[in-house]
Amino acid sequence: MIHDWQSELDRAVESQFSSLIQLRRHLHMHPEPAGEERETTRYIAHWLEEYGYDPRTGPDRRGLLADFTSENSQTPCPRVALRADLDGLRIHDGKQVTYRSQVKGVMHACGHDAHTALVAGALSAIRDLAQREHLPWPVSLRGIFQPAEETCQGAREMIGFGALEQVDAIFSTHMDPLRKIGHVGLRRGMLTANCDEVLLTISGRGGHAARPHETSDPIAAAAQLINAIYVSLPRLTDSQDAVVVTIGQISGGANANVIPEKVQLRGTLRTLDRTVRDQTLKHLELLADGVGSTTRTTITLTLGPGAPGVFNDHELFDLVRHSAREVVDDNGLDALSRPSMGSEDFAFYLQKIPGFMLRIGSLAEHSQPTPLHTPEFDIDERAISVGARILARIAIHWSNPNRTVRKTPPPRQQDTGT
Repeated sequence: MIHDWQSELDRAVESQFSSLIQLRRHLHMHPEPAGEERETTRYIAHWLEEYGYDPRTGPDRRGLLADFTSENSQTPCPRVALRADLDGLRIHDGKQVTYRSQVKGVMHACGHDAHTALVAGALSAIRDLAQREHLPWPVSLRGIFQPAEETCQGAREMIGFGALEQVDAIFSTHMDPLRKIGHVGLRRGMLTANCDEVLLTISGRGGHAARPHETSDPIAAAAQLINAIYVSLPRLTDSQDAVVVTIGQISGGANANVIPEKVQLRGTLRTLDRTVRDQTLKHLELLADGVGSTTRTTITLTLGPGAPGVFNDHELFDLVRHSAREVVDDNGLDALSRPSMGSEDFAFYLQKIPGFMLRIGSLAEHSQPTPLHTPEFDIDERAISVGARILARIAIHWSNPNRTVRKTPPPRQQDTGT
């Protein structure tokens, strides 16, 4: 039987749109930071169960997998995965809206609540089509709801849990608050930067604030080091190479009148090329040694968790573009001319199997942008419908038995995490 499954899919998403908004707003009001997403996991599991899924909860009751296979599938068919992320950020919500975060100092400032809602919407819509016999061919689907994206831990945790077992391709979205609603950003190849967390520990000799000459002041050394990184590093790097080093946390001292023994600086290093990454780390070590020598302190550089760059599969580009065009038409397809210097631990899945991440415009018409990772971040919630309809189409088109499925993925970039 032949059906206009695209129209039926849109109707399925539209019929549950209010439920998806309720899901997103509940998560926005009750965010949990990386490593603590247990109540978030429980809530999503309950939502999926109401739509006929039997989700499996991940390690430490954080994250979950939800599988679906068409009942009319006579033989095993390739499985496609749709991925969402669950964690919020330690930022205080500054918005004055009814669904603002109720958790002091924590909010969804990166769109993970919307990613979760739209993947849930795609899963439930595909199941709805299957029940009404509107799927054009069998579909085998897995929803991956992962914790701890912001700390680059969750993807690897879920891979260890078996998230990619018998999965042949994976797709995901990211909210883009600088792109208008009804637009989608697409790029083949490198989409995001390699990212390393950097920890600089400055050890000196503490003492009385009135007698700095008797100390080796690590706070003074920290000030010099930050200045050296921001001023000197660009002069040590080829101007055509993309490098961003940002210090986001300074820790040291407990009293106004005491020079401490130790100061720690935490930040990130972002690059688009592994050779440039390695060269930049050497430059950071040289700057640290130089500042340490002139301030009579010892400075050590340690790498924390990190993620490689997201590399969108070339062979999947046309499929993703075709699926997006069915939702936003040609005028809504935006070519991304260059990679973002942001990072995404979705990259760890792409080291195992082919996949693709696309950017969903979430800026309401006639509104001012609210950038990612800021207290004012918010989205036009119609982006959830756009994303759900695109991801569901991608999963169905990818499952077309007449489409050639590549079983062996190409070599991936080496893991930059530690």
